[in-house]
Amino acid sequence: MRSSNTDLNTEVCENAMVLNAYPIGVLSVIDNVNGADEGWSRMEPSVGLEFDTADDAREFYSQYAERVGFKIRIGQLYRSRTDGSVSSRRFVCSKEGFQLNSRTGCSAYIRVQKRDSGKWVLDQMKKDHNHELDCAGENSLPTVKQRSHSAKKSSVNVSHGPKIKSFADGGSCPSGVINFKRLRSSAGEGECIPEPYAGLEFNSANEAYQFYQAYAEKTGFRVRIGQLFRSKNDGSVTSRRFVCSKEGFQHPSRVGCGAFMRIKRKEFGSWIVDRLQKDHNHDLECQMGANKKTFATSKKFIEDVSGGLDSVDLAEINNGSIIKISQENNIGSAWYRVLFEYFQTRQSEDTGFFHSVEVDNGRCMSVFWADGRSRFSCSQFGDAIIFDTSYRKTNYLIPFATFVGINHHRHPVLLGCALVANESKESFTWLFNTWIRAMFGCHPKTIIADQDMAIQQAIARIFPTTHHRFSMWQIRAKERENLRSMSNQFVFEYNKCIYQSQSIAQFSTMWTALIEKYGQRDNIWLKEMYEKRESWVPLYLRRSFFAGIPIGKSIESFFGATLTAQTPLREFISRYTQGLDRRREEERKEDFNTWNLQAFLQTKEPIEEQCRRLYTRNMFKIFQNELLQSFDYLVTKTNEEATIVGYLVRKCGNEDEKHVVTFSALNVSCSCQMFEFEGMLCGHILKVFNLLNVKEIPSQYILHRWTRNAEYGVLRDTESGFSAQELKALMVWSLRETASKYIESGTGSLEKHKLAYEIMREGGNKLCWQR
Repeated sequence: MRSSNTDLNTEVCENAMVLNAYPIGVLSVIDNVNGADEGWSRMEPSVGLEFDTADDAREFYSQYAERVGFKIRIGQLYRSRTDGSVSSRRFVCSKEGFQLNSRTGCSAYIRVQKRDSGKWVLDQMKKDHNHELDCAGENSLPTVKQRSHSAKKSSVNVSHGPKIKSFADGGSCPSGVINFKRLRSSAGEGECIPEPYAGLEFNSANEAYQFYQAYAEKTGFRVRIGQLFRSKNDGSVTSRRFVCSKEGFQHPSRVGCGAFMRIKRKEFGSWIVDRLQKDHNHDLECQMGANKKTFATSKKFIEDVSGGLDSVDLAEINNGSIIKISQENNIGSAWYRVLFEYFQTRQSEDTGFFHSVEVDNGRCMSVFWADGRSRFSCSQFGDAIIFDTSYRKTNYLIPFATFVGINHHRHPVLLGCALVANESKESFTWLFNTWIRAMFGCHPKTIIADQDMAIQQAIARIFPTTHHRFSMWQIRAKERENLRSMSNQFVFEYNKCIYQSQSIAQFSTMWTALIEKYGQRDNIWLKEMYEKRESWVPLYLRRSFFAGIPIGKSIESFFGATLTAQTPLREFISRYTQGLDRRREEERKEDFNTWNLQAFLQTKEPIEEQCRRLYTRNMFKIFQNELLQSFDYLVTKTNEEATIVGYLVRKCGNEDEKHVVTFSALNVSCSCQMFEFEGMLCGHILKVFNLLNVKEIPSQYILHRWTRNAEYGVLRDTESGFSAQELKALMVWSLRETASKYIESGTGSLEKHKLAYEIMREGGNKLCWQR
């Protein structure tokens, strides 16, 4: 399909669109436009149709839908894993999904894929609907008009939607839908630009931005991008604010102007102005309207899957010249003042408190902070971290993200917080770099984070040796989207392949067979997921240490319901403090229980007593459960080569559950990979130990991070690369935490107080003697 902007702006065709659509390899030559009325104007979508742009494909499908009797929405997009550009798009029936009562889960759609030539080809489609079609659609047949004689090819002009009168005659827009191609042409000729009003509609958020920018030029002010809001269901953008450039107070030139225009996405992909404030609290610049070059130099937004705006750089214009490039900022201006006041207070109380602010052309952008306790915790538990950006699943007020680790009680521990200005690669790159600086150069072994291209690229750049695992909520959402049109048998075999494969070879064989059996070789989503299999398939994930964070479950937010992306500004700091104190109180209670309550032994095995003495209570319970399960296993010696012996371990009464244990004098491993994934020996290995009369677990299989003394782990090695100041901060927090435990235990009774006091006094005497 081809669309010519020139024809649209110069021909008297109202809101008509010029298109050429043709199957690949077929040359379309139409010499008689009237004859085309029976062919091209009533064309059915078919695999192989080629279009110049994805927008052309959307317009074509929209015209087909209008004629047949249904409406369309923009569906999912896929991006290239090399450069992040959009490689394919889906356009679906408006009744797809079940988010609204009006939707019926209709699976009708077309998908177009971008070829190397730059063309877009329809490669997948489904015509059948599960609902009644609107017969009125048959009455809205496309109209055919003769093109001007200057055209080089004969084509079909298809009018679509309500017609829009040209603004050149000062007429209004009856339908309320702005076609910005016509508006831009009129603006270039010095003609009137309409006033914005509530109810004004646009085809895209980009057109709304360009319209408001044109209006701002005429009126005498400049525009910035304000806050966005996202859907609770799929994280897509549902509304956007465009504000006066003098909104807020971050810069001396800003005066807190309240003028703005907010647009909201409608059900079928268009955008409508739902809130508007025209009044400014400053003088307007009448001279701005004299120069019309801004349209040529303003940077175009790229629409995402929901028809919203991606995070891209914006050019601020002054009389047609670019004066600086700035990035989109989703953080409200009032948040900075509140946070900076909190940071100042914390720094006076905590010498280890760290915070940093990203600055772009003099503007505050993303913010990161971590207190001394979080930085000390990272020195112990920074090997496996979670970068939680679950705020993106909701219509958030604040883009609040957290870095979370897993402590020696297998509970979440905070390793830093951030407000993310935008979801660009540059923003995430700055954030990860800042986290490394705050955490004394710590590079985690693994990280759990969303699979967005910007995050993937930032992780690959800053954490090149770190294993990136995709967030489960995104995997589940994409599976629901892409498996909806598949048969139940396909979904069953898909799940069996993903979750029941016992080896890499078995997974590859099952996957290939699945693709061939159901003819899915050209399914782009399945191709992409297979290429990224090491980031989400359990069999691959279990080869890396993730501190036992479950694979098949979504991870709970560190702050839970106490602090969410909808928390208002006035309550943010108090709720943040409350949630953090609650988590740290839980950790103190677990520490107390570990040191003061002894778990019961359930066997007479020396290994059980050894682990009770070393592990925290929670970790000992996990070990004890594996030990008890080992008594239900049967062991068969399968092979022996030199000092390496192989054993087959299977569960009594369950032939399907079997694993291979490889044992040597220096090493032991199991095909279940529990030790690699969780850092805890599995029952299969413990059964082999029992067979070989191994009475004590070798020290290399007792991870220090799971022991009672894990909090002192980093201080055992004074040559860890820390500066003198950093090492002192770690020692301060280590001693402070130990002192707090003395205080907590010593205040239980008068006798405990006397004992704690004597111990501390004796220690004080030794310290004085060492001086």
